[in-house]
Amino acid sequence: MPENVANGVMRFGIFEADLRAGELRRNGSKIKLQDQPFQLLALLLERPGEVVTREELRGKLWPADTFVDFDHGLNAAVKRLRGALGDSAENPRFIETLSRRGYRFLVPVNGMAQECPPLPRARCHWRIALAAAILFLVGIVAGWQAGHHSAAAVRFKERRLTGNPENDPVTSASISPDGKYLAFADRTGFFLRVVATGETHPVPIPGQMRTYPAEKDPGPFAVSWFPDGSHVLATRVASLGEKPSLWSVSVFGGSPRKLMDAAALGAVSPDGTQIVFVRGEFAHQEIWQMQSDGGQARKIFGQPGANYESVVWSPDGRGIAFVQVVYVSGWHEVAVSLGIYDLVSGKSSSLFTTDRLRGALAWARDGRLIYSLSELPPNQNDSNLWTIKVDARGNQSWGQPVRLTSGPDGKMRASVSADGKRLIFLRWAESPVVYISEVQQAGRHLSPLRPLSLDERRNYPYTWTPDGKSVIFTSDRDGIFHLFKQAIDQPAPDLLVDGDQPVILARLNADSSAILYALDPSPSDTEHRVRLMRVPLAGGTPRMILAEPGINNFQCARSPSTLCVFSEYTPDHLAFFTFDPVTGEKEALTRIEDSEWHLQNWTLSPDGSTLALAKKHLIPGLADIRLFSVASGKDRILTLQSWTGIACLDWAADGRSLWVVASSPTGVPTLLNVDLRGKARPVLKESQKDLGWAIPSPDGRHLAIWEASGSSNAWLLEGF
Repeated sequence: MPENVANGVMRFGIFEADLRAGELRRNGSKIKLQDQPFQLLALLLERPGEVVTREELRGKLWPADTFVDFDHGLNAAVKRLRGALGDSAENPRFIETLSRRGYRFLVPVNGMAQECPPLPRARCHWRIALAAAILFLVGIVAGWQAGHHSAAAVRFKERRLTGNPENDPVTSASISPDGKYLAFADRTGFFLRVVATGETHPVPIPGQMRTYPAEKDPGPFAVSWFPDGSHVLATRVASLGEKPSLWSVSVFGGSPRKLMDAAALGAVSPDGTQIVFVRGEFAHQEIWQMQSDGGQARKIFGQPGANYESVVWSPDGRGIAFVQVVYVSGWHEVAVSLGIYDLVSGKSSSLFTTDRLRGALAWARDGRLIYSLSELPPNQNDSNLWTIKVDARGNQSWGQPVRLTSGPDGKMRASVSADGKRLIFLRWAESPVVYISEVQQAGRHLSPLRPLSLDERRNYPYTWTPDGKSVIFTSDRDGIFHLFKQAIDQPAPDLLVDGDQPVILARLNADSSAILYALDPSPSDTEHRVRLMRVPLAGGTPRMILAEPGINNFQCARSPSTLCVFSEYTPDHLAFFTFDPVTGEKEALTRIEDSEWHLQNWTLSPDGSTLALAKKHLIPGLADIRLFSVASGKDRILTLQSWTGIACLDWAADGRSLWVVASSPTGVPTLLNVDLRGKARPVLKESQKDLGWAIPSPDGRHLAIWEASGSSNAWLLEGF
């Protein structure tokens, strides 16, 4: 056992094993694990990096006088242990299986650097390489066989290039064609850095232009170098509410030049003569092509319901690769795919489809296509870079996918030097935290925020217990979003609902006797139905109320009203229904059929009389709130002067005002208290964090608010 084990506690990553208590904890939360799998873990932790043979395990865990099927028992114990760690045999992060030999623990224990056991040097290197994680490539089409095949990772040297602190994330970064310079942007401006020395200079930008967007992740802002190495193509937005535009920016001085309005994600061709870019609104995007001076713009590709997260050129300039997300009814993701479009033939092909595909994308001159995939639960918030060699038309691939990076954080953007030897990517991390604040002076002020809990997982509040003392929220602290309850003076939460399917929303019924919650569609459900569940607040067995494929929100009024409402996306409108929270019987209430129906957010007043609706922040212009009378079907509009980009809204506890998160004219996320005449009072401004919704306690004395800190920096992969 390592000498630095204190009090019998052994730590590895976000886990710790208390050998004396026989407990496994993840970020301080206890994980249920039977005795035999825990003993197996303890034996592996004693010898990290070494092979623990099956014979050794049999001797220590299954004595000679124990009459059991050893193979079955060991396999079951390993399976349970992997389940607790969120590990898998196909993609081992913690426990590696050596066929017919035994098992090996792959990660450092107690924060110590993992060392190879005393073996010949060459053999030690082989063991390090074999310890790298492996993945599956799923959904291969156009001549590819479906599924990621096992492929050993190749180790490269990673070097951090930027040192931005938390809440000032690098939103975009790109390496120059010669590999000497890094062009990057953050919330404060646009910069040029010498890779070798770290010398950094600001690049002037005109007027009030800012990088786009400064939100919770690096988003669609992109920088692409022209082959002359002195200019970049940058996505900019002149002011909040304006559509993005493409600009040619000299990194060594000179005035930027606008090339195209209503355009983003621009990429310059290898010869510098052409540009491809993305145009359109959310779930209605297209890929366009134009000359490098902005002339002869034309649509070249698009699919109904599609968004495009990345677009890059093939090395020979004959085609492009893109990450495409296709939505049904503007909401449900049905396909995330890596595609290739042949500019010569006009044909497109899909390399593979998987919802684990992320936005990082680059194409090296030797044909290697670099992309990012999220990890398996409980590390699904992390993603890593992979590569596979393809031809320019996407008709053929060579070899198996190879992992380029490992470890935590999301790999959001990627670019590669012209010689293909240097790869740049962004590492992004975000942690939404639930905060509690006391409402003061009739909603005009809030007390300083204090965190509900101190963990580093993603937490989102949805409702309160009837007494106003506890918050009910979702958290992925167990790997999957489960439902928890925590009193505002309690150090840790209580688990309310667990299971294999993520909880995506929770509310109380009208008399506050039960929690209603929604489960994400099961992967095996071909209809993609959201299941609406009910569980007694005092505890009991959950049961399903109803299941519909397009449920995106639901809410109940408070007693004496008995009204409950849910909304459902259909192919061409947003439908509202009243429903019985016991039987699940539903009745049509109203529908929204305008061109932006899929962007509506809404909340039901406590007395059940009014729906408040607002279009999400993706729509430019002044913020409007629509008040719809449930009884008469009539509505009126509140226009919030000087505010735009409503992100979310919820009724105050007394039903006399609304808590609204919108953006100021300078782009600062702000929590507003809006009365029913449209007068908005700012009560909380957050210029550095992502500000989420605010849920009032039933007595109106407190708010549960989530805010997310974000960090993002550029890293260099050398020897690529």
